[in-house]
Formats: sequence, structure tokens, C-alpha cells
Amino acid sequence: MKLDDKRRYKITIGTDSQRLADAEADFVTAIVVHRVGNGGRYFWRRFELGKFHTLRDRIIREVMVSLEIAQEVLRELKKMSEVDFDFEIHADIGENGETKAMIQEVVGMIRAYNFEPKTKPSSYAASNVADRHV
Repeated sequence: MKLDDKRRYKITIGTDSQRLADAEADFVTAIVVHRVGNGGRYFWRRFELGKFHTLRDRIIREVMVSLEIAQEVLRELKKMSEVDFDFEIHADIGENGETKAMIQEVVGMIRAYNFEPKTKPSSYAASNVADRHV
């Protein structure tokens, strides 16, 4: 971003998880840096966070991880005052499936941190990029 600071960027962060056999969960967080009109890059990190017995607990943890990472990334981006960017948090939930009952709760959590939330099908950082590595 520093090399091409005249461009506009869209930064998106999303986390996806997969429950393992022993109720442990494997989490992947993706940070997508899209240089609008000219491609982009993404970075990801995989980690385990213990046991999760319900889907709701796992989804809430995904969102909390994304919010924690977003705060760190945003702190660094603010040091680069010359760079123009938009920032979004992508949640791996949607109108179809088991997670539809959680949409208002998750969107409310993300907005409470003053971030722009996106859900499926627009939440590509979580539902496509992070999902690829989980």
C-alpha cells in the first residue's frame, strides 16, 4: 500500500472455522487487501482455540477474532495517513442455513465496533478466502 499510496484500497477481514472430531475448532483468519481496479493480495493465519460445543459459540468466536485483528490492522493503517481505504468485517453467516438466526446479533456486534459488516453472499474474506485454508 505504501508503494502505491495514490490508489484506493478496500481492506476486508474474515474468519472461518471448522469443528474437529474432538470438539476442538480450527480457525483461519484472512486479511484481504484489494487495490481497487488493480487486483489485490491476501494474508491468512490458522490456529486452534479449544473446544466449542455449539455452532453459535464458534460463530461468535470467529467474529470476535476478526474484530480483534481488525483493530490491530486499523491501528497500523492509521499511521499511513496518505493511504485512502475502506474497511469491512466479513462474517461467515447468511440468510440460508443454520446461521440465519444469528445475523442480527453478529451484524450488531460488528457495528458496535464501528466496522462495516458483510454477510453471505458478500462476505468473501470469510466464506471464500479463509474457508479455502480451513
